[in-house]
Amino acid sequence: MTAVALAATAIAISPASAAPPRPPLPSSGCINDIPPAPPTAAPAPPPRPALPPPPSIDITIPYAKLVPVPVPGPPDDNRRIRPQQAPKNHCADPCPDLTNTPPPPPPAPAPSIFGLPLPKITITPQPFAVVPIPYPSTLFPQFAPLPPTLHPGIAPAPVTPPPPAPKVSALTDVARVTGQGSTSRTDKRWQVNGTDLGIMWETGPGQVAIAFGDSVGKGFRPPGGIGGDYRSNVLGFSTNRDLAKGIRIDTMVQDSRCHAAQAISSRKVQNWEVTTIPTSGFALGKRQFMSYMSVRHWGSPGTWQTNYGGLAYSDDGGSIWTKDPYLRWDNIFGTSNFQVSAMVPQGDYVYLFGTPNGRLGSTALARVPKTQVLNKTAYQYWSNGRWVPVPCTALCIPDSPLNTTYNATPVFGGPTGELSMRYDAGRRLWQATYLDPAINAIVLRESATPQGLWTRPVTLVPGNRYPGLYGGFMHPWSSAHELYFTMTQWQYYNVELMRVRLN
Repeated sequence: MTAVALAATAIAISPASAAPPRPPLPSSGCINDIPPAPPTAAPAPPPRPALPPPPSIDITIPYAKLVPVPVPGPPDDNRRIRPQQAPKNHCADPCPDLTNTPPPPPPAPAPSIFGLPLPKITITPQPFAVVPIPYPSTLFPQFAPLPPTLHPGIAPAPVTPPPPAPKVSALTDVARVTGQGSTSRTDKRWQVNGTDLGIMWETGPGQVAIAFGDSVGKGFRPPGGIGGDYRSNVLGFSTNRDLAKGIRIDTMVQDSRCHAAQAISSRKVQNWEVTTIPTSGFALGKRQFMSYMSVRHWGSPGTWQTNYGGLAYSDDGGSIWTKDPYLRWDNIFGTSNFQVSAMVPQGDYVYLFGTPNGRLGSTALARVPKTQVLNKTAYQYWSNGRWVPVPCTALCIPDSPLNTTYNATPVFGGPTGELSMRYDAGRRLWQATYLDPAINAIVLRESATPQGLWTRPVTLVPGNRYPGLYGGFMHPWSSAHELYFTMTQWQYYNVELMRVRLN
């Protein structure tokens, strides 16, 4: 080959003349889910003298917002439709008329006088406080009779030696679970553009439920759950076991075409009940249960105030949910336990792990026979090596509804973010994952018994690698050597499936 031919070949294959590489496909595998590239700027025309831009004057008017709150509240919105199945073409948009955002209208010309621009004046009312005003409503819901009072007594529950601390390796971000480009394209199929949590439990053989927290649709703009079409929680179902390829959500509870319904009702009134957030779920027979927290208001990062921690149930496979009116742990003086809880059936009992509101408290423990889950008087609380009924000291009145469980002994100390609990039947070990805000990491502990002793926390996901992280909710189909869990980062506000190897 001549020198001229060699030079021509070099020019033909030079990197400068090669086609630009294609961006990697998102978790959905759909090229139409790749965000559009920013437009290339055209060459700027020669500058010319221009009038200065019109000044903008924004006047903020603070006010106290008074919100009437009927008590009791309105009946739950239980509108439901048959869940839509996935389209045959996974990358096709099933409801483009609902999910595609129309282009914005052209900007209106700025007002002017004699060619001179006028200032734009906007007046923005801004509430500095929301004041709920309760008033009696004409609605009187019919509740089931109060369960009978039981006296479960006292039973020994000594701690056991902790197992060796787990060894964690090979942290992997498997796939996005929600939002644009996710494995299930939740933005296109159910108008869930931004959401968090991803709490999972086995509803029955071959199916897993996935509960998400505050969810938004059109207009989603992170960080956080900012956007339109707000729902306090949504619920999906999955059957795929090949978790190495991600979680594929088959259906969600729907109230209309291509729209996920809110599963557990909330009042959506600041300083009364701003939202209801799922904290765990489990199944007993054909009945599904979901624990939740009633949030009164959000505070600074990692802090919030709850009204109570409660339990809801569903008898139709998870479509319509009823909040039990009696099984609640009221947040007396803002310090009560079991506001943020995780419930796990094992043996003859359902074990209840819980913390106070926020992410700064320690973890307490209770248990109840599976046949008495909705009877609060049947619960026993772990206190200093014993299962005891509701503890009562000189500060509480026997048989008073004001009694709290503040004397339950912590099974491990805080600070503890939202808990996820699991019993690994193959290894006969309990597992706990949660956000430890003190070290800014999602961590794992293990124990032979629910009351411990528990191992030291071992880091699963460091916060310096994934800033703004929280969650860590374990998949029930994890194995002895591979732990799958969901995680959220605040700045993206969507759910990722993560995996680590355990030795």
